Amino acid sequence: MSQGMLAIGSWRKSSRCESHNCLEVAHRGGEVAVRNNSVPMDQITFAESVWADFVAGVRAGAFDLR
Repeated sequence: MSQGMLAIGSWRKSSRCESHNCLEVAHRGGEVAVRNNSVPMDQITFAESVWADFVAGVRAGAFDLR
């Protein structure tokens, strides 16, 4: 996991986001960058495999995201 700016063209946010304070993700070259759209200059990156494991855990209900 690393922090820093990635030059990424296409950020996506969840279709469930109903406010201006949402997380966005972008894929680039084996990494996934995550940022808060209200503070777009700050981002954190993960290896795609780590992100895939996290998403699988969320879908399986391993995290309480309320």
